[in-house]
Amino acid sequence: MKRVIGTVTIGQSPRVDLIPEMKAILGPDVEIIEGGALDGLSLEEVKRYYPGPDDYVLVTRMADGTEVKIAKRHIIGRMQAQIDRLVREGAEVIALVCTGEFPPFKCDRLIVEPQKVLYGVTRALALELKLGVVIPDQSQVPAAYRKWSGAAREVRVEAASPYSSGDDIVRASKALREWGAQVVVMDCIGYTLGNKAVVKEIVGGPVILARSVVARVLSELVS
Repeated sequence: MKRVIGTVTIGQSPRVDLIPEMKAILGPDVEIIEGGALDGLSLEEVKRYYPGPDDYVLVTRMADGTEVKIAKRHIIGRMQAQIDRLVREGAEVIALVCTGEFPPFKCDRLIVEPQKVLYGVTRALALELKLGVVIPDQSQVPAAYRKWSGAAREVRVEAASPYSSGDDIVRASKALREWGAQVVVMDCIGYTLGNKAVVKEIVGGPVILARSVVARVLSELVS
C-alpha cells in the first residue's frame, strides 16, 4: 500500500516544477497529494495579497508559472484550510513546500517545515565556514541575513528568482564565488536540481538544495 504525503504550497497547485523532482527521491511507493494557498484564485484576485512595505514577503508561482509576491499574513488561513483538506484526504504527513517562517498550524499529523529542516542541516555543516545564501527576491535580503547569521562564521546573501531566466542564478553564483563561499544554501523550495548544478559548477563547493533535503527527510519518515 502506498504511503501518502500531503504538500502545501504558498502558491497554486499542482507544482509541476517541483513535485516530479521530489517524487524521484521518494520513489514509487509514495503518493503525493497537493494543495495551494492560492488555489482557485485568478491573478487579479491574488493582487489583494500583494505585500506592503512592512510585510514578510513570500515569492511563489501561479499554476501557469507566473511569478507572484505575496504577504505571509494574507495566506496563513488559506494554508490551514489546505492542511485540513489534505488530512481529510488521507495524508499521513504534511510538508509545507516553502522555506519561509510560519506560525504553528493546527494538525494531528506531523508537519515538516522546510525552514527548520534546512536551517538545522546547514548550520550543522557550515557553522565554521563562509556560507552563501541564495534567495528569490531582493526585498528578502535583510530578513535572510537575520535568519542565517547564526548558521555560519560569515554569511553573504544574493537574490536570484527561481521563476525567471537562469541569468540571475549565474550572476548570484559568480558573486558568491568571488566572495569565497565555502558552502551554498539555496533558500527557496522553487530552486531546481538544474539550478543547483549551475551554482555548484560556478562556485565549486557543496550546494544544499531545499527541495531535495526535504524530500529525503520525508522519505525517512514514511519508509
